[in-house]
Amino acid sequence: MVNIDAPFDVPELPEVGPDVLDQALRELAVPIALLDGTDPHLPVVWVNRAFQASTGYDAAAARQHQRDALPPGARRPAAMRAVREAVREQRTVAQTLSLRRADGSVYPCRVQFSPVVAPDGTATHWVAALQDLTERLTHEAAQAALVEAERRERRSLGIVAQVSDMLMDVDDRVTPLHEIAALLRHAIVGWASFYVNDGGLRAAEGMDASRPPSGKGQRHGTTGLTVGPPDDGLTDRSPGPDAVQLLLDGIKDRPVELALHGDYPPASASRWLAGHVLTHATIDGPALVFPVSGRRRVLGLLVVIPRAGHGLDALEQSDRTVLELTARRVGLVIDNARLYDREHRLAETLQRAMLPQQADVDGLDVWTYYAPNAENVQVGGDWYDVLQISPDVVGVVIGDVVGHDVEAAAAMGQLRSVVRSYAYDITVPGPVLERVDQLVAGMRIPRSAGLVLSTLSRSESRWRLEYSRAGHLPVLHVRDGAVSALLDGGGPLIGFGGGGRTTESVDLRPGDVLVYYTDGLIERRDRGLREGIDALTAVVGAVTARDSAGIGEEILSKLADHPEDDVAVVVVRVPDPRDQVERGRSPRRRRWSLPSEPASIGRARHAVVRTCHAWDMPNAANAELVVSELVANAVLHGYGHVSLQLYDTGDGLRIEVEDGNPAPPIATDGHPGRVGGFGIKIVERLSDWGWRPSSRGKLVWAKVRPGDLPPAGKR
Repeated sequence: MVNIDAPFDVPELPEVGPDVLDQALRELAVPIALLDGTDPHLPVVWVNRAFQASTGYDAAAARQHQRDALPPGARRPAAMRAVREAVREQRTVAQTLSLRRADGSVYPCRVQFSPVVAPDGTATHWVAALQDLTERLTHEAAQAALVEAERRERRSLGIVAQVSDMLMDVDDRVTPLHEIAALLRHAIVGWASFYVNDGGLRAAEGMDASRPPSGKGQRHGTTGLTVGPPDDGLTDRSPGPDAVQLLLDGIKDRPVELALHGDYPPASASRWLAGHVLTHATIDGPALVFPVSGRRRVLGLLVVIPRAGHGLDALEQSDRTVLELTARRVGLVIDNARLYDREHRLAETLQRAMLPQQADVDGLDVWTYYAPNAENVQVGGDWYDVLQISPDVVGVVIGDVVGHDVEAAAAMGQLRSVVRSYAYDITVPGPVLERVDQLVAGMRIPRSAGLVLSTLSRSESRWRLEYSRAGHLPVLHVRDGAVSALLDGGGPLIGFGGGGRTTESVDLRPGDVLVYYTDGLIERRDRGLREGIDALTAVVGAVTARDSAGIGEEILSKLADHPEDDVAVVVVRVPDPRDQVERGRSPRRRRWSLPSEPASIGRARHAVVRTCHAWDMPNAANAELVVSELVANAVLHGYGHVSLQLYDTGDGLRIEVEDGNPAPPIATDGHPGRVGGFGIKIVERLSDWGWRPSSRGKLVWAKVRPGDLPPAGKR
């Protein structure tokens, strides 16, 4: 048994001789130097082998070079002051100092000074223990560099994501490129701007999907117009290559440096761009030009000036990557927007070319409307037709071919021609559709189609409706506010008849209304056809207008604000002798959606004249002239659809014309050098007018007051 309470015997340590201690200090792996504490400069009197290996100095060499001056950037005055203060107070201190090796290199070192105190309390020597920090600081610098690289990558990804978000919103055809340039200026460069190449180089205010705002900004083009540094003809110039033109022509596909004060050929793109940047840039320095490329050509340029340094070398690789990605994405979106606009214009032009122009029909009040789906760039299969077959017979047809493509449009054109031909030959709808079935089966038209064919025959001042349906929505018949759907006379789609087609008839009275429509008017994602027909029935039953245009306008205002498909509507009304008495009940508001083409000017003039006559408004010629000028400006200087709206304000006619160009209309104002603007002077002569921005672009309004108009012969 071991008695744990017994005293523990600690063996005595053997004495260590001075030779052993000296050898131990010499072999110690930590660099150590012994300093003379009696000298205020603390000269080195002894060093160990680790000190010699680390610094390359023995004791004598260390003493000799101890007071050599360090480079200014390596000095650590604060640390040296802390060491001197600790030496005066004879206390241990540790500081990071810069030391010089025998090869002349300077390295960071953590030095701990400890005093060796004599019995009388004075420090006779100081022991300096060194720790080389080079490896640790190198590792920390590498870690910091990795962190910084990751931070730059995150910032770059964030900028690219923000640019992508800005480019997502192109509904109004104008994306503000100046906002993207401002983002780049704030994040990575000192100055940035976009330039659009559309038959000439110009500063971009936004993404222009169709054509530039008229008269907006200075432009470099093939005419030789330039705003670069003037050529006084007195200096011997040696023009350099036109690097900017090489980018625009697609010969170069990498960014180029543009010396803003360089010599370039007169009227060259480089000279114009250098002059424009010098005029508008907020900082000086060489510009970097990045191509903004589409699928087949260069659509513009992104010009930046780095915050510091010169040329491409002043940009970090991550920043250069951001700029190249931004230019590439902007180019792709511009190209897509222009392609979308061209396709949409082509589709709408083709579609409208297949539709009849609004014509007067003897004895009936007829209003027609067609609008393509704004979200669909392809042609559709909706169509209508109003035929004056004879003085007492009017044919009305509305139909829809399945699909939204060129094949659907071609099928629609064929069907329209076939139906027109047979309707003039056979006035009874059922037999006409039977003949159409036979011909369509022989032609093998690949698309199915539905339609309603009707004829209105006049006999002794009364009208009789005959109709036959081929898989199409029923016509609505309105009499004294009561609405009924003409469901009889139905049959399969065109081409699937196989047998006889029935013909139904209805005797019409004065004031009766017929509403023909396609499914784009009533069908929505959140409701079916039956619910849509019920909604249309409720709207038609509540209409207070006394003319077909007013009825159609009320229907559109309630149901066609956000159509998801093409919309075609035909409203036919049998005139009523009571119309003149009750005309005041009709809301005085009309709306037309017109394509941006010269033919729309004539259509707008015809529409305003008919409206003024329907509303008994005098001076229709003055209103016609104002509408003509406003629509002409929208067609010539704007882009996108042109919207025409007319209002009876009680004291005159208010005209509103909306287009997709946000640039305001400009009058000549007596400037002899300004081209155009005379139309606005005519509008000023005949009306009060103004403009305001709209969600699509701008809206120009004019109020024509009959009492204030000049005589027609003096305008």
